[in-house]
Amino acid sequence: MQAELINPFIKSTINVLSTMCAINPTPGKPSLKGDKKTWGIVTGIIGLAGPSVMGNMMISFDTDGVLKVVGNLLSEQYTEITQDVIDAVGEITNMITGGAKKDLSEIGMMIEMATPMVMIGSGVEISQLASAPILTVPFSFQEGAFVVEASLSQRK
Repeated sequence: MQAELINPFIKSTINVLSTMCAINPTPGKPSLKGDKKTWGIVTGIIGLAGPSVMGNMMISFDTDGVLKVVGNLLSEQYTEITQDVIDAVGEITNMITGGAKKDLSEIGMMIEMATPMVMIGSGVEISQLASAPILTVPFSFQEGAFVVEASLSQRK
């Protein structure tokens, strides 16, 4: 995956979480991920496919981070991971990818999005990410942390 392809995901993440969840996440330095395991306790993943590319985008939250983000999104206070929290992570995944899709289309990269899935548990191995390098960007904010990961490869 070309490094500049992660920028639409970074931009969209900041936009979605600042406007919809009232948090101001600070991105860290993008890097190549060394394994295929989830980072946080709650992870949203969405498949991407188009005429020239295919891959995935993931957002993975630590516990404090997901409770704050979803609490702000839904105007509720959460102290544990509930079905509402899980559902909201799926919707956040969808919103971020939708924003990135718009920016990617402006550079001629047309993609379609699958329905997001949400996984609970840290260190869950995602085997479908094996075919392309995974770029990961850590984010932090006052109440927690999360990572955004994207893996796009050229179709043959």
